[in-house]
Amino acid sequence: MIYVWIVAGAMLSVAAVLTMLRVLLGPSTLDRLVALDTLIAVAMCAIGAYAAYSLDTTVTYSLTALALITFIGSVSVARFRVPDIADPSERGLRR
Repeated sequence: MIYVWIVAGAMLSVAAVLTMLRVLLGPSTLDRLVALDTLIAVAMCAIGAYAAYSLDTTVTYSLTALALITFIGSVSVARFRVPDIADPSERGLRR
């Protein structure tokens, strides 16, 4: 059974590294926002896997807190973000 936990940890680690690359290399703010949401989802999966491995349910409160904070943060950023414009001269043409 320990091999299952090792494989799960390795897969979560690879997912976190690839998602972090998307956060760093994302061309737009929405790409970075989706990548941050994915990174937090990977962290929540890691916390859930740790809770299943250790049979400790006290860490599940952090899952609820992360889910609520992530949702509120994503909605507020999506609501109030400024659109990305490649050419600075086009900023004055926004109506």
